[in-house]
Amino acid sequence: MLEGMDWVTGAMGVLTSPLGQLALLLVVLYIVLVVYLKGSGRFADHVMFFGPILALKTTRVGFFDIFRKVSWPLRIYASLGVVAVGFVSFFVALSLLFSFQLLLLTRPEPTQIIAPQNILLIPGVNEFVPGTIAVWLALVITLVVHEFGHGILSRVEGIRVKAAGVLLAVIPIGAFVEPDEEELDRAPRGAKMRMYGAGITNNFVVGLLSILLMIGLVGMATPVTTPMIHGIYKDSPAFNASVPANSVVVALNGTAINDRAEVGRILGSSRPGDITLLTVEAVGNRSTHSLILAPWPDNSSSSGFMGIEYYDGRALQAYVAQSFNPMGILQYLFMPFNPSPDARALRILGFPGASASSYLEAPFVGFWTLVHLCFWSAWINLNVGIFNALPMLPFDGGYIFKEGIGGLLARIRMERLSPYIVGGLSWLMAVTMISLIALPYLFQFF
Repeated sequence: MLEGMDWVTGAMGVLTSPLGQLALLLVVLYIVLVVYLKGSGRFADHVMFFGPILALKTTRVGFFDIFRKVSWPLRIYASLGVVAVGFVSFFVALSLLFSFQLLLLTRPEPTQIIAPQNILLIPGVNEFVPGTIAVWLALVITLVVHEFGHGILSRVEGIRVKAAGVLLAVIPIGAFVEPDEEELDRAPRGAKMRMYGAGITNNFVVGLLSILLMIGLVGMATPVTTPMIHGIYKDSPAFNASVPANSVVVALNGTAINDRAEVGRILGSSRPGDITLLTVEAVGNRSTHSLILAPWPDNSSSSGFMGIEYYDGRALQAYVAQSFNPMGILQYLFMPFNPSPDARALRILGFPGASASSYLEAPFVGFWTLVHLCFWSAWINLNVGIFNALPMLPFDGGYIFKEGIGGLLARIRMERLSPYIVGGLSWLMAVTMISLIALPYLFQFF
């Protein structure tokens, strides 16, 4: 019973931290602003409310008309996007149902991923998403390209756009384009599906382009030969001597070390059982450790073995360069939550504190900020696109499903069943998602 309250303790810890207190202050200021705007009626033409959500809008949206000049290429683009969204929608829905079945069978304990502060994508509050300028900019890019997709395809399909704006709930949580409802209702089903799918399609395209740009940027960096320790084998001489990971080798047996090749030359004449003094530097502090060298586990060398794995800039570049494939993209999607060594090595691309500059030299100022922006732009765009592709209302995938199933049922004169099918699937998806979050906590109580 007490273990089931761990998430409450975690939530209280967030609220009492400096970041939590800042978030609480922002909430109070937001409430004051909402109460003032509602009570005064000021800026009524530019302010709307959806419950506690504040919408700031503008009616100056004539720039969307420019895209009518290239209607047919955009219709082809959006049509292909609808097909892609359909595939993603099907597989994501299937994955949710399989995950729910697995949850019932395994009854796992709650993980940090579903902790209260980590459910929403709020940079700096979500423990897996750092609150850096690059992440916030990536979030804004995601919202803009999504809603611009809807606005552009609305005009391409001859649907008037009345307004556009952003949604605030303390922080920006979305953007919106407001098409003319009457014209939207009269539009053909295909036009509606292309309009609904354009935002998701834009997210997928921008996400994939961001990965490609990130791969190109990482390839521009120059690998350095600094002997930086990436990992230490368990029960190895370095492990037994408490050599810290993420430290840099600065001396071996009193001889200064500048690159990994010098370590190999010095150890080349050593033998298992020899005592070696290893001096390392971590966070500005130097320490010397006495190691009793061991044989190589695979007998690949007769020299002594320390049990150290170095960061390899070239290997990382090669790994990143080969990652633009379905499995590689999935790896990027799960990278912030993945504790594996490969994921930890790649997290330098998205986490500024991972000291990527220790073994990859930036070709220009602001290089790593740009790499981080590309990583998070890819991660947020792809995840937002996948989430919006869910076949449930009020997500875009739900509206696409509604129009698609309505068209199919109309052919057999059973369109009256469409609301029940769409509503039933929407409820199924909603209950499944809530269960995946709530059930692990409930299992702790019962």
